[in-house]
Amino acid sequence: MEKILEILAVVISSYIIGSIPTGYIIVKVFTGEDIRTIGSGSTGATNVKRVMGKKWFFITLLLDAFKGALPVILAAMFAKTFTGIGLLPVLAAVAVIIGHSKSVFLKFTGGKSVASGVGTILALNWQVGLIIAAIWAVITFFTRYVSVGSIIALALSPFIMWAFKAPVAYICYCALGALYIIWLHRSNIQRLIKGEENKVR
Repeated sequence: MEKILEILAVVISSYIIGSIPTGYIIVKVFTGEDIRTIGSGSTGATNVKRVMGKKWFFITLLLDAFKGALPVILAAMFAKTFTGIGLLPVLAAVAVIIGHSKSVFLKFTGGKSVASGVGTILALNWQVGLIIAAIWAVITFFTRYVSVGSIIALALSPFIMWAFKAPVAYICYCALGALYIIWLHRSNIQRLIKGEENKVR
């Protein structure tokens, strides 16, 4: 029973932290607008940039990454259940990215979970997280599409995690998380195919 309660506590608290709508709050506080009615309708950093510019893009990006990393770090530090296989940090990571994309505070709408997802990976393995962030930055810079950088970087994440001999739970999380985030990008993929996707600059 104690193990079940600990798992529930980690999942619920991580989901609530993930649900904090950083981009929505920033845009609402400074402009009074609902970011869900602007651009792509996402609450993520890319859509924040359309409203408030590059500075707030990076601020939102960093806050979302921190939001993703925090529950995973706390689960790794304080959890007592299934510590050998790293299960609770992974459950925290899953709950965070679901919370970001399906926020309980925004009637289960949200962002694409890219920054939060990278934050969770940084918390699981900082070397892998930095590599994925670098891949995202390089691909986004040269293609000028944030969505392309996000999809490719996260698609590579399970292979990079495997190359670093990470626990199987971490590799599985990266694989499933990548599939989920790519699925959240399905409208972006359709726009890319049609040549209608917005470029970052």
